[in-house]
Amino acid sequence: MEINFMRRERTKAGRAEEATKKARHLTAKKAAASLTAFALLTGAGVYSLAAEAKELIPVGRAVGIRISTDGVVVVGVPDKCKDDKTDSPAKKAGFRAGDTIIKIGGTEIKSAQCLRGASEKFDGKPVQVTVRRDGHDMQLAVTPARGNDGYSLGLYVRDGLSGIGTVTFYDPETGLYGALGHSISDSETGAKLTVRAGEIGHASVRDVQKGAGGAPGQLHGEFDFDNKLGTITGNTDSGIFGKLDAEDAPNGKAIETAETREIHTGKAYILANVSGTKVEKYDCEISRVYSGREAEGRNMLITICDGTLCDKTGGIVQGMSGSPIIQDGKLVGAVTHVLLGEPTKGYGISIEKMLASAEAAAGEKSSWPPAENPAEKGSLLDRVKDMLRIAA
Repeated sequence: MEINFMRRERTKAGRAEEATKKARHLTAKKAAASLTAFALLTGAGVYSLAAEAKELIPVGRAVGIRISTDGVVVVGVPDKCKDDKTDSPAKKAGFRAGDTIIKIGGTEIKSAQCLRGASEKFDGKPVQVTVRRDGHDMQLAVTPARGNDGYSLGLYVRDGLSGIGTVTFYDPETGLYGALGHSISDSETGAKLTVRAGEIGHASVRDVQKGAGGAPGQLHGEFDFDNKLGTITGNTDSGIFGKLDAEDAPNGKAIETAETREIHTGKAYILANVSGTKVEKYDCEISRVYSGREAEGRNMLITICDGTLCDKTGGIVQGMSGSPIIQDGKLVGAVTHVLLGEPTKGYGISIEKMLASAEAAAGEKSSWPPAENPAEKGSLLDRVKDMLRIAA
């Protein structure tokens, strides 16, 4: 199966004519009358989509993902500064990995560059730093330490990351897409990142590190952010969401979505992109359906039973998060995690839960590029819920 993001060359007149046809078509549709493919995502519009959407295009394409965080995330608090002699001021002040620095004194800190600018004004006197921890803002007083390169707080930070993931669905009527099936979290701390700006771009999978017992595999790819596919408007526990550029819309066929109660044990298949840009169908089984408290962060256990995929990847690998799961001809959900001890097994989230989370994405506006480019480092590892599973 091939599902491609297609860039179509069109004249202004052609685009206007297509937009007019699209608007007329949507006017006739009660489910999404107020949300066009070219509209900004608003709370009401996204809620309408989540509540009413019945047919979506399952995608399965790997994409490059790049985000800039809202503030600077602390990823490490060492005992010593870079000179290995001076005690870390941040350690003394009570900083923790996972804290987000949002202000130093009265200066807002939106990037690592902002932090460097603020540190150039340090003179050895105590400074008040506002950090966000577990959703709450707090003040920490810290006295910067003087080193060979000037004053520092003695901590490690990042203000963005990039990686590879998989698009789950695309709604041809609204332009909304959903991907990953879990949040983008910091690989060092496990904390969900607040996205200030983000985008997805074309990607090509060049090779695969196969998964084996105890060690997750990983897709390795090349990204093309000069050829942007769309924006990221929200980062939620059930996936990332945004709007695809109309010219890059997937050309697959829309299918019906399933309610969570319709998911059952038995045969199914996933769509995955593990080589180049080709999306292929791979057999799997839904081995267990979770309910109640067991359904926190997962709705189903899936087992890969396709020999071709197992030969290529060993099962589920990092980068496959978001691969759509289809059962009985309906889109039922997405792959989210792999079991570390059994790479042919992993967890999935229901499409119903992903669509419900699209409403939350409306409140997280995003644009690209941000004021300063993010540091392109890190990975897309999700928070490890227990010792046996890791984000795909």
